[in-house]
Amino acid sequence: MLEGLPPNNAAHVMRLVCDEDTAKTIADVIVETFDPAETAAAAFEQDPNAASWSAGPWTVEVWFAGAPDEALVRELVRAAAGTQAAKQLEFARVAERDWVAASLEGLAPVRAGRFLIHGSHDRGRVRSNDIALEIEAALAFGTGHHGTTRGCLLMLDFILKRRRPRRILDVGAGTGVLALAAARALRTAVAAGDIDPIAVEAARSNAVLNGAAPWLRPVTARGARHPALTGGAPYDLIFANILAKPLRLLAPSLCALASGDADIVLSGLLARDVPGVLTAYAAQGFALARRGELEGWASLLIRRRGAAPRRLR
Repeated sequence: MLEGLPPNNAAHVMRLVCDEDTAKTIADVIVETFDPAETAAAAFEQDPNAASWSAGPWTVEVWFAGAPDEALVRELVRAAAGTQAAKQLEFARVAERDWVAASLEGLAPVRAGRFLIHGSHDRGRVRSNDIALEIEAALAFGTGHHGTTRGCLLMLDFILKRRRPRRILDVGAGTGVLALAAARALRTAVAAGDIDPIAVEAARSNAVLNGAAPWLRPVTARGARHPALTGGAPYDLIFANILAKPLRLLAPSLCALASGDADIVLSGLLARDVPGVLTAYAAQGFALARRGELEGWASLLIRRRGAAPRRLR
């Protein structure tokens, strides 16, 4: 699992080798506690053994933009994963380097339904019927490898099998993977915004790289507070792949931008976050129509008249 990418000019890292449950627990605690613009966490198996599928050691790494309060971090880890894990935490400075590119080295192409997200070195793996999105390292969240992004892409693939949305909004677009996928699949304009100007610049570059610049011109915006976003309402498809708290806070504004038959796709949620988020959107007249989970992260499809939830396969 990977929650975000290391913050701009990340200078500090915390690292621990442990078991899978401990690694994921610590990563979750960090993500829930610290500002995602300043801190990012990853948990991964060191040497996956596909031959025997035996469990090997895992590593959890946390990148900090500034010097972390080591005592505070150890206390958080102690409370979540025990005293031994807290004692074994290692803190270090990060050498100045292209750490974003380094963090993406070796990442395989990601397939989600008809969509394939890949780097330039994997262009040869694109099939004739793929909607291929070439995404390179960027100083912002969003390469398509995270379970939340893949979950949203699977939701988009599900929606496209049933209808063709015409007015689309992506809030918290990051490097533009979801907006780009919709623009490429539908060949229509997609409104997109993110609070991080570096993410917005990366999304613009990705749009040019993938021949989607005529349809995708992202803007820097907090939530949907930008004329380029509000001016396109009502939308019949809205993406918001962020975190639980901002999703709850954005419920009134997002639902106000939705058409009567709109699909809203929400992600960036741990399973425990789902009830609170659904309650916030139920207050706006929306209900769950479909739910998917990948790597412990939930993706929700909600509509004004929700159907019984069905899990993604």
